[in-house]
Amino acid sequence: MKHVSTTLAIGVLALFLSSQALASDAGHTSEAMEHAGQALAHGEDGHAKVLVKHAEKALHHAKAAEKAHAEAHHHMTTAIEHMEESIKHGKMGHADEGAKHMREAINHMRESAH
Repeated sequence: MKHVSTTLAIGVLALFLSSQALASDAGHTSEAMEHAGQALAHGEDGHAKVLVKHAEKALHHAKAAEKAHAEAHHHMTTAIEHMEESIKHGKMGHADEGAKHMREAINHMRESAH
């Protein structure tokens, strides 16, 4: 029964983390796309000052999305390393050490969603 509840909890956690990560990244990405489109339209209409205004906003949001993605990627990479260590120690019969690495993996996956 303990394994079933643990599996269920991990599944819910994975769903929560993926939705949070997608929502965070999508916000900046959609803002960047919106301002980029407005910059393009104003540029085509010959409005250089308004083009710059929207291009700067698009750049700001694009950089924020890039940063969020890079930080999330780093945490997920570290989580994978801890999972591999957990498996390695589990195969050696070191359950406590395997659990320690899995705890670290979960912490990094949580951080990847911020």
